[in-house]
Amino acid sequence: MRTFSTADLNKQVGEVTDAAQRAPVVITRRSKPRFVLMSLEHYEALRGPSDPRRAFTLDTMPDDLRDGLLRAADAYEREHGGDD
Repeated sequence: MRTFSTADLNKQVGEVTDAAQRAPVVITRRSKPRFVLMSLEHYEALRGPSDPRRAFTLDTMPDDLRDGLLRAADAYEREHGGDD
């Protein structure tokens, strides 16, 4: 991860932001890491989806969710005898 000082940020904003577009960069103040500057895409990838509700098909859902759904369907079928 590249490192720039706050003075570098003031003097070379184009270079610093170009570097941050490619990968997160550390911004130091008084030789200590204080901030991380990154592209919006990097930030959103770290943050994850803002809405936890998601739609899946059986083919695309995570294995743990699919397995739980299939177990629940099997249990329901056993309880209700598979009546349509």
